[in-house]
Amino acid sequence: MIPWEIDALEIANCNCDPGCPCQFNSLPTHDNCEAAVGFIVKSGHFGDVRLDGVKIALTAHWPGPIHLGNGTIQLVVDSATTPEQREAIETIVTGGETEDMATMFWVFSKMAPNKLETLTKPIDLRIDMESRTGYVRVPDVFDLDVEPIRNPVTGQEHRARINLPHGFEYRVAEVASGTTRTFGAISLEKSKNTHAHICRVYMNGQGVIEHAA
Repeated sequence: MIPWEIDALEIANCNCDPGCPCQFNSLPTHDNCEAAVGFIVKSGHFGDVRLDGVKIALTAHWPGPIHLGNGTIQLVVDSATTPEQREAIETIVTGGETEDMATMFWVFSKMAPNKLETLTKPIDLRIDMESRTGYVRVPDVFDLDVEPIRNPVTGQEHRARINLPHGFEYRVAEVASGTTRTFGAISLEKSKNTHAHICRVYMNGQGVIEHAA
């Protein structure tokens, strides 16, 4: 296999209640799964191709729980990337050059046989893990906004984390509230003031890497 590694920040919004039942091996809040996600690679490579600074976005929809399959995914790679970088990202996100079940990309790809054509568009993205805020803007595809969860009585910010010692996406994520508006081929109707998380995605073709250098 071609060796690869990415150290990235991820911002995601799905249609489930805050906390997302998937993280606890429970069924989704509304019987199906849909999500919008953005990544910025802080450092990484795919073979000899450097991936530092690459921005990635995607939308995904499953008619039921993810593990039942038949999902649809739309991948977007930032227009500032080179053809070699785009090919590398497409390979990683579709589970290529990866051990079976090792990463979220492998699992989601296998559960989403309906892959739309990869788009190349400018991606405007900001992620602040400490403040639990950020956004993703992809023209004609989606807008995603994330803010802290707030106490329904006082309006004060509420902080919660998910710690998954054996997670295939992350080890620790900050939980937030997100809203996504879609304009593209995949329509996400239920992702409004719902679960969002911000996390570090540090992995290679064998799975999540425990410690950064």
